[in-house]
Formats: sequence, C-alpha cells, structure tokens
Amino acid sequence: QVQLVESGGGLVQAGGSLRLSCAASGISFSINSMGWYRQAPGKQRELVARITTGGNLNYADSVKGRFTISRDNAKNTVYLQMNSLKPEDTAVYYCYADSPFSVRYWGQGTQVTVSS
Repeated sequence: QVQLVESGGGLVQAGGSLRLSCAASGISFSINSMGWYRQAPGKQRELVARITTGGNLNYADSVKGRFTISRDNAKNTVYLQMNSLKPEDTAVYYCYADSPFSVRYWGQGTQVTVSS
C-alpha cells in the first residue's frame, strides 16, 4: 500500500523559512513526477512546484526565486525548501507522487502558517 507522509509544516513569521519533506513508502515502481500543491481557505488547490525523474522543474510564478524543490530518488522523498515566506503562502501543503500507471498518490497535507 502506497503512503506519502509529509512533515515540516508549522508556524513561522513572515520572511522566515520552512522545509517540507514527503516520504513515499510501499513503492514497488519507479515514481515519475513528484511535487507539491497547496490549498488556502476558500481557494482552489494550486500547483506549487514539481520535479520529474529527470530533474526537470516547474514552479508557480508566485513562488519562483523563493521556493526550491528537490528529490532523493533512492529514498522516494521530495523536499520543498521555502524561503522568504509571506502571509499569502499560508495554506495546507500536499505532496504527490505519480506512478507509471497514471495513478497519482497524495499525502495527507501539512499546515503552513505565515504570520505578518
């Protein structure tokens, strides 16, 4: 059974940093894309960043230059380093992992709150 477990969320002041981690277990295949979405209250879930197996990166315009995504393929883990955090970054952050069989697995979400 595939599980994605996130960690690293919390409360931080504006301008601060957090590092999110997401470890996938129960994996018996090579994961394709991994990444992070977020959902703020009253808003739709939006893509924050993603990274392919080959290392191609995509970022939302709102986080470019502040967030960095990386992954450790040997550990089936994806990270999101978040710097210069803003109150508008407050949201629940969800990681995902795509299988080669067009199935997307999701983590349970971790709360990030940025105070002004």
